Amino acid sequence: MTDIQRTRIIRKEIQKSYQLFRKKYPILNHQNAIGFTIFIVCLLAATMLGYLWWIDSISLFFLIVGNAFLFGILHELEHDLIHWMYFKENKWIHHTMLLLIWLARPLTINPWIRRIFHYHHHSFSGTLHDVEERGVTNGEKWTWKRLLFTPDLVIGNLLRVRKLFEDISSEVQKGHLSLDTGNQLKKYGILALIPITIISHVILYAFTIECFLGVLRTFFEWNIQLPLWISSTLDTLKPLIYIVLLPNLLRQFCLHLITSNLHYFGDVEKGNVMEQTQIVNAWWTFPLQIFCFFFGWTHAIHHFVVNETFYIRHFTRKKAHQIMKEYGVRFNDFASMKRANRYHPVQE
Repeated sequence: MTDIQRTRIIRKEIQKSYQLFRKKYPILNHQNAIGFTIFIVCLLAATMLGYLWWIDSISLFFLIVGNAFLFGILHELEHDLIHWMYFKENKWIHHTMLLLIWLARPLTINPWIRRIFHYHHHSFSGTLHDVEERGVTNGEKWTWKRLLFTPDLVIGNLLRVRKLFEDISSEVQKGHLSLDTGNQLKKYGILALIPITIISHVILYAFTIECFLGVLRTFFEWNIQLPLWISSTLDTLKPLIYIVLLPNLLRQFCLHLITSNLHYFGDVEKGNVMEQTQIVNAWWTFPLQIFCFFFGWTHAIHHFVVNETFYIRHFTRKKAHQIMKEYGVRFNDFASMKRANRYHPVQE
């Protein structure tokens, strides 16, 4: 049986499971209402946790963990919105949801530009010009550098942008990518970070430096201070840092670590869904999965059946896993990390 035949069977069986699940729970047909409810509940809950921390009713630890979980759900909701699963006929609500979810997760890229990258990702998953996955370290050898910059979309991408642009130009020259698409990917690769993503990262960089200098002052008595205007600005921004940025840093690290290692890269046959992803659901990944709403459990399912909501994908995952395993989709192939996420074993 060929990979194309396997893919058709897997897709058909997963779609069938979705139809049965929706038939069993008719309320799921109110997709817009469900999406909007999730959106409002997550934003209100994150705001409430921020308020409870502000009045010293919960610890900073609980705030960061709680909001990281909520922002992970919002990330999945944004992904559904990118695929136009909610309010396709009401653009005002649709785009308002995209904007507010972005503001709640400001370390991420512009969602309207991400839509361009994400559609390209589905068409060219695992190729040299899969900008979305390369932006989160997919395909790089595992080093301390990759680990350190796993959640970082600014300095991390600044360090890899030259190689990425060279690869895009090479792919254009080889005829694997049109010139217009190559130029579009380069242009939006820069614009996607402006201005919210860059500003949010700069705030975190300054906060990290301040914390490091505080350690030096406390334990080594090195009296090194940031300029007064920077320290004063950070004091003013601490609610933003603790309520929004630090939870998103945790969420983004977990998501990027999972997604960059469940996607294969570099030797994926174009259009072969069987080679694009794997299921990552090993028990020890659970702490990571919590903060990206179990992305490793469900994202490979999305590559087979694109237009379904994240919550239905989650609730029906066991049936999907059963059929995917039966027809050869990989599970927990952590050896791929030694192969820089290549699908095939590296030839010595």
